[in-house]
Amino acid sequence: MSQRRRIGRVLLALTTMVGVVTAAPPASAATTPSLRFSSPLSQALYGDPYAAALDNLLRVNTLGYDSKYDKSGLMDPAVGFVRAGGGYQQPWTRDASINSWNATSLLSPGLAKNTLWAVVDKDSAGALRVQQDDQQWDQVVWLTAAWNHYLVTGDRAFLDNAYRAAKNTLAIRERAGTAGFNATYGLFTGASFFNDGIAGYPAPPADATESVSTGSMPWPGVASGMYLSTNEVYYAAYVNAANMADRVGQSQEAAGYRTKAAALKTAINRYFWNAQTGLYNYQLLADGTPGAYQEGTGLAFALLFDIASPAQAQSIISRARSMTWGMPDTFPHWDRYSDAQPGRHNAIVWPLVQGLWAKALARQGNQSGFASEVTRLAKLANNNSGYWEIYNGNTGVVDGGYQRLGDTVKFHWGSEPDQTWSATAYLDMVHSGLFGLRYTDQALTFAPNLPAGWGDVTLQNLRYRGADLTITLRGAGTVIAAVKVDGQSSRAEIPASLTGSHTVEITLTGAAAGDRDGDGVPDAQDRCSDIGGPVSGCPSPARLDAEDARNTGGVKTNVNHTGYSGRAFVDGIWAQGAASAFTVHRSSSGQGTGSVTLRYANANSDARTMTLSVDGRAVRQVSFPKVSDSWDAWGTVTFDGVPVSGLDPVVTFSFGSADSGRINLDWLSYSGA
Repeated sequence: MSQRRRIGRVLLALTTMVGVVTAAPPASAATTPSLRFSSPLSQALYGDPYAAALDNLLRVNTLGYDSKYDKSGLMDPAVGFVRAGGGYQQPWTRDASINSWNATSLLSPGLAKNTLWAVVDKDSAGALRVQQDDQQWDQVVWLTAAWNHYLVTGDRAFLDNAYRAAKNTLAIRERAGTAGFNATYGLFTGASFFNDGIAGYPAPPADATESVSTGSMPWPGVASGMYLSTNEVYYAAYVNAANMADRVGQSQEAAGYRTKAAALKTAINRYFWNAQTGLYNYQLLADGTPGAYQEGTGLAFALLFDIASPAQAQSIISRARSMTWGMPDTFPHWDRYSDAQPGRHNAIVWPLVQGLWAKALARQGNQSGFASEVTRLAKLANNNSGYWEIYNGNTGVVDGGYQRLGDTVKFHWGSEPDQTWSATAYLDMVHSGLFGLRYTDQALTFAPNLPAGWGDVTLQNLRYRGADLTITLRGAGTVIAAVKVDGQSSRAEIPASLTGSHTVEITLTGAAAGDRDGDGVPDAQDRCSDIGGPVSGCPSPARLDAEDARNTGGVKTNVNHTGYSGRAFVDGIWAQGAASAFTVHRSSSGQGTGSVTLRYANANSDARTMTLSVDGRAVRQVSFPKVSDSWDAWGTVTFDGVPVSGLDPVVTFSFGSADSGRINLDWLSYSGA
């Protein structure tokens, strides 16, 4: 965790105690879109996380206007801004930029604009610039977000000011002594775009005990080193500065930025491309020592920003290593970390990185890889009451990873809940990946990516400039067979000038059969594809692990006790509203009764109660007797006479208003007609 993230946690605690005074209530989108799949299983697996992500962005993490962030003088006091997430009250440059780029500019343009201006200030002469903090190396990602905001909204007044801020910020970074330009290599120095902690770096530049600092920039080898993702972000900044300059009538300046972009792209390919591995290297130390490691954001940016040639792109897609639960930040484990103790930024899954990788795969037409990454993040959200900061790449358990803290080596960090860029990563998977939304000055175009077995899907009440769109995808694949706008055959685009309510129907073809749970049965024929991994006896599975349930209200995966089965157990059933919902697959669609057995842990002094419901209807309160004084001990309890109907009833155990809760769950089994 970076120094500012640690400070952010302290500030959040203080503001929680004393309260925050704001001039306006939080703002949200004028209309909130909804995602609806024709398949109930797809709706549960993919649609529910979409609704949760919208709530995360537009309610949980939207704060009211705060004048302390309005150093640019361009924020609207009637509109709020988006914070970094649970535990982090600030917007921060990288977070504000990623969240706007991912989703906020589309869903709530005024909120996105305020969030982008919240990380801009002025120099002593009054010139706009991205705020000059200790995260020097990632300041220029703001330019990519700002250009995207203009393309989505067409806001010319914003663009004029954004170009001034972009121009000044690039000039600052080019002249900087720290995290500046290394003329010998033609590359920018400073930390990796995403890795603000030393756990994200091999040794060298780190050492085996991380003895210098938990942060990255205090390490001389990091500060003077050159990293793939950082240079790619600078390349994109030059390209987008040129685009901005063209639009504001500065063609000569645009040409200058394009020249710099071309030179930087050449240097990236010269010094980072590794023909032996078929991937880009992660690092280049100042003495010329290369680092042939995998960086998730770096590989994603190479594809997204067209730094890789078509041949290089295909090599990256075929050779990049993902973990069980997604594309890791850096890979493989450094010598000082392991599967048992993964580094906070090493061989561990951050949904932000997953989102960028999924976006890149969708742009490359790699439907199977895209579908896998979306499914992984959807399951992580469903299994853990929403969007956390970091997950274990092997188990999918909420896990902040290990990193040095002071004199403690391999301190186990927490993973914060309600992380905005984790939620906006999923929103972007749906918008730019599934529906293939692409923006130009003049139009919204479509390049959808609907995998086989997901079923038809509709995105309703999506605002694009002056239009309110309902977009339906039918069939499966990436090849557009037909497009209808308001029932009439059309091109796959919506002009920026369109206003009012309109329908878009896109029929797709060419999809390969998917298998999202890896059980060998294609999704289109798999009634149990909502289950993570092969399940014995489906329909009527012998056992459903609680870590694969739909967990809400603070329930999450954990491994901090022993004796559980599967990859984890679930805890967090500590407050009213907590719930675990299990989809039971029956062979009969009629009404019947069954028996439900739960394996659980209860080390409280007494029996605990929960409410048993089926398909949202409360059946009765049930009791979980004390098992032991130890949370490492597990017991089972069976509840008979549970009424069920339909092929796929949902059995839920929740902490209701009359319940005492506070147990851990390991698995559920169902038997009956």
